[in-house]
Order: sequence, then C-alpha cells, then structure tokens
Amino acid sequence: MNDPAVLNRIRWRCRRGMLELDAWLARFLDVTYPNLGEVEQALFEDLLRAEDDDLYGWLTGRATPPERYSALVETIKATKVSI
Repeated sequence: MNDPAVLNRIRWRCRRGMLELDAWLARFLDVTYPNLGEVEQALFEDLLRAEDDDLYGWLTGRATPPERYSALVETIKATKVSI
C-alpha cells in the first residue's frame, strides 16, 4: 500500500524513543516498505507494536526476534542507515 495517508500514519508509528530506531525504521519505510507485498507490509505494521527495547535488541542482534519477525528484522537490518 502506497496511500500517502497510510504511509504518514505508519511513519508516525516509526517514531520511537531512540534515534537509532527512528533511523532504522524510517529508512526501511522509505526504501523497502513500498516494494513489499501486502502480507509483509502488514507484518511490519504488527512489528511496530513491539516495545522499543525489544526492537532495539532484535535489530542489534542482542536478542532473537520471534520467528514470525525473523526475516523482516533481517531485511530492516540490511537497509543502510546513516545517523
């Protein structure tokens, strides 16, 4: 889905309490999200319900994400980020 209103809503949900998370998630939303299928996009929106500490642990490799998020987390990590 590339509806601007929906993307703005998701972009707002990508704003977290940590600069690193903001950068990872916003970059993923800009670069990769528009090219995902509907199932993967819905999974990303579900991922955004996770706590900041969990997301940070998964993206830094300090914690293992739930199986349903594993591939998505790897894709997010592969998206180049510059802070």
